[in-house]
Amino acid sequence: MFRPALPIDTKRLTLRAYTDDDLKALYDIRCRPDVTRYLLFEPQSLDEVRESLDRRIKATELNAPGDPFVLAVERKDTGELAGDVNLEWRSEPNKLAELGYIFHPRHGGQGFAREAAAAMLRLAFEEFGMHRVVAHCDARNLASINLLKKLGMRLEAHFVRNEFLKGEWTDELVFAMLEVEWAHEIQANGALS
Repeated sequence: MFRPALPIDTKRLTLRAYTDDDLKALYDIRCRPDVTRYLLFEPQSLDEVRESLDRRIKATELNAPGDPFVLAVERKDTGELAGDVNLEWRSEPNKLAELGYIFHPRHGGQGFAREAAAAMLRLAFEEFGMHRVVAHCDARNLASINLLKKLGMRLEAHFVRNEFLKGEWTDELVFAMLEVEWAHEIQANGALS
């Protein structure tokens, strides 16, 4: 079982467990078509977000493959919920996890997603003992592609027209990072600070 001490503070953010008080802010993120455009789900209703929040509140440890680990990302300067970051444990023998994130556009372009995702990579490699972390994204999502590159993740695969998403065939990109590459990023870039 992996259960890190929470909250986790970065320079500008607090990564913490979700609470029932986050419903309105989470709904404001997940109900937006511009947020869900490249995701596998459509904008969510309040009831759907309430169910999602219930799952997120419980997702603060990894016990077995398939488990999600999700943290709310709160700005220190305003106290606002900017979004969330997550790891899903994909394989025990391969020590594999998948990184994900969703942020409100109001908090975009300021490096918050990069800061939060770097903290999750640190957890994955340094606390959870993962060998490899992957991230999947829609090839049209340039902001996500740029974020993954800034984290030092490398493009490993480009699947052409492999998903039928919201009425159209889309390409999927897979980025990855190994634990040894994470260690190199820390040395080269000061732990992605």
